Amino acid sequence: MARPRLPVGTAGQVRVYATSNGWRARCQVRDYDGQVRDIERRASTKAKAKVRLAEAVRDRVRPFDDATLTGESKIGELAELWFAEVRDLDRSPTTMEQYRYSLDNRILPAMGGLRLQEVSVSRVDQTVKVIRAKHGAATARMARSILSGMFGLAVRHDAMVANPARDIARIESDEKAARSLTVDEARDLRAKIVASEKAVAWDLPDFTDMMLATGFRIGETSAITWDALDFGVGTVRLRGTVIRLKGQGLILKLRPKRRGSERTLELPSWAVDMLRARRERRDSWVTKAKVLQDGEITIREVEPVFTAPMGGLRDPSNTQSDLRAVFDAAGYDWVSSHVFRKTVGSLMDAAGLSARAAADQLGHKRVSMTQDRYMGRGLVRTGAKDVLERLVQDDRPS
Repeated sequence: MARPRLPVGTAGQVRVYATSNGWRARCQVRDYDGQVRDIERRASTKAKAKVRLAEAVRDRVRPFDDATLTGESKIGELAELWFAEVRDLDRSPTTMEQYRYSLDNRILPAMGGLRLQEVSVSRVDQTVKVIRAKHGAATARMARSILSGMFGLAVRHDAMVANPARDIARIESDEKAARSLTVDEARDLRAKIVASEKAVAWDLPDFTDMMLATGFRIGETSAITWDALDFGVGTVRLRGTVIRLKGQGLILKLRPKRRGSERTLELPSWAVDMLRARRERRDSWVTKAKVLQDGEITIREVEPVFTAPMGGLRDPSNTQSDLRAVFDAAGYDWVSSHVFRKTVGSLMDAAGLSARAAADQLGHKRVSMTQDRYMGRGLVRTGAKDVLERLVQDDRPS
């Protein structure tokens, strides 16, 4: 009967021989290219020779040119390899900053010293649960996503046999479902924003009108330039977003949150009128700004429609704070800028427009995202009443 073939990466029986000046340990190893090779190590004692041979078997070169992961590798090493791999995939700079922050402040302090062979589902599950308890569900979901990507890389390097992040408990959201504005509420809030001295000083009436007219995010609205508007047909072209990068400041990134998010949308007539009036109020909108395109930052002259109150690019973070103050003062403390996006989706849904149309308006890749988070639920008038009337109406006495 033929001798069983050695599994890839394993060694056969160890043989130890005395030499003139010590001991020699020898065995056969089936390497990761499938070839069987003889290896040996020498030492002054039999035990040391066997240990050196075992280390040599463990450290056999795997078929990766740059970095080798084994069960002995630490999570900290894995994290750096994963981060470098993701960075090469042309992720958004803000996304990379979030990944780096989550690694340095959430994941590595909790698990960075563990070796891959020490990682278990329960360890990962407990780490993510602690992050959720301290920082919320959204932060925990990001940590789980990063860990899943890291361990997936380890599996591809044969350093782990399975991805433990995939089997941890589901992270339930701790956020209340945001409601949308009704038409009457939207009209009332718009009137209160126009009447607010602070809102006018911060140039928020036109800004919020544009958000309601499009469903754009704050950064996307801040990035609209005059050449993206076509007054003849009443459209706006979304081509980018304003972000803040560490060490760089505000940057106009000429590509929105997702590549597929670049789109042209029709504007309601009242928004076109607002934009025409806005353009006529100033002679020049030119400002110098840092522009990020194709991975390169340059300084260019741009013409943003919505500049900061003192000029230059509008800071989304500062605008968010200003909106919070205005909404609270208007008696709409439950409203956030995201409610404006949800309002657009819900009004489209109520008007009988398809979920696909709403997804295109909001720039969602998946229609299910639009349906689950941006369309109203709990409706009383679902339309079922009229449909179900037919079940018995023909049987009623005349």
